[in-house]
Amino acid sequence: MSFPTPSIAVFLTISFGVSAVLAQEPTVPFEIERSTILRRDPGTTDGSYWMHPRAAIIPTDETKGRTNASALMVLFKFLGRSDFYSGMHTMRSDDLGKTWQGPELRKELDWISEGDVNIAVADVTPGWHSPSGKLIAIGAQVRYSATGKQLEDQPRAHQTAYTVFDPASETWTKWQRLEMPEGDHFNFARSACAQWLVEDDGTVLLPFYIGEGTHKPFSTTVVRCRFDGEKLSYLEHGNVLALDIKRGLYEPSIVRFRGRYYLTMRNDLKTYVSVSDDGLHFAPQQEWTFDDGEDLGSYNTQAHWVTLGDGLFLVYTRRGADNDHVMRHRAPLFMAQVDPDKLQVIRSTEKILVPERGATLGNSGVTVLNPNESWITVSEANVDQAAAKERGADGSLYVVKVRTAK
Repeated sequence: MSFPTPSIAVFLTISFGVSAVLAQEPTVPFEIERSTILRRDPGTTDGSYWMHPRAAIIPTDETKGRTNASALMVLFKFLGRSDFYSGMHTMRSDDLGKTWQGPELRKELDWISEGDVNIAVADVTPGWHSPSGKLIAIGAQVRYSATGKQLEDQPRAHQTAYTVFDPASETWTKWQRLEMPEGDHFNFARSACAQWLVEDDGTVLLPFYIGEGTHKPFSTTVVRCRFDGEKLSYLEHGNVLALDIKRGLYEPSIVRFRGRYYLTMRNDLKTYVSVSDDGLHFAPQQEWTFDDGEDLGSYNTQAHWVTLGDGLFLVYTRRGADNDHVMRHRAPLFMAQVDPDKLQVIRSTEKILVPERGATLGNSGVTVLNPNESWITVSEANVDQAAAKERGADGSLYVVKVRTAK
């Protein structure tokens, strides 16, 4: 199915003055273009809708006949029970997001059944691996019961899996599991909902949340992997960041900025940040705050990174935005610049990427088009709740393009 250029697009130009910022970090003006590329079918009666949209760019390569860059998005259908998702669907744009084809479910990306157990991969983030000319999509391997309950019915039931897309042949591989070293601390080992990096030497830095199982708080570490064009292999991992509060530190995302590496991590009560010089060994985590010292107010959901021009930005949701009616305050979706030295969000730069309509916007992704443009992808969830119905949420899937201002 092809979607034409959306008729609803919002353009905002945002300019900031350095005088408004307490820190020395210069602010980066940017523009926002927000489009809706997909909506929930209005005839839906089974409680399903689209979630976890994340995209990657396949660059041009005239030597291989690719004269235009393409965007490949992965997304999943929520199946009416918490954390219960379909196989991985894909959408594609060959005109930088003006039109999209799909969603399409490929057989090799669907569930695999073992008796009464369905094995799926969810929380997937795709990324381009330039040295191999392949796209890797990485997420969490999940075992579902027949009714959609996540199972912990065998050792290492919760692991990380990946599939590889070859643009030359337009084919995907079957899901493969990333094998981790021995040890109970890797019994649960997920890189899920995670931004990850390709280093200059071709190795991949994957942020993980790990643990003995779901009965204990999770910890975060970064794993370096080798990718040979077909197989992703563990090489080493860094230090482990731990927090014995609720479910610990999980769903981490990593970014490289000005030669340093930054991690943002979810916790049930707050969101945390850390920094590293080598991408493996991180300083003790600290709570995200605004530059005036007040708590950011983000909790129990993902945050992600954007680099734009010479600025580092955070994408997040938070309380304190007249949004007490939204589950876990997961809307609106905000973006603000980060002071990379103080590890604080510059309050004066905070802007809304996607307004709230009662639904949640908690499972976003970030796609880098070039140093001056990135896309944030997110869809409305919990659309059957009363607040969402009252405010007109319809399960929209948004592509928000942020660009440095001209």
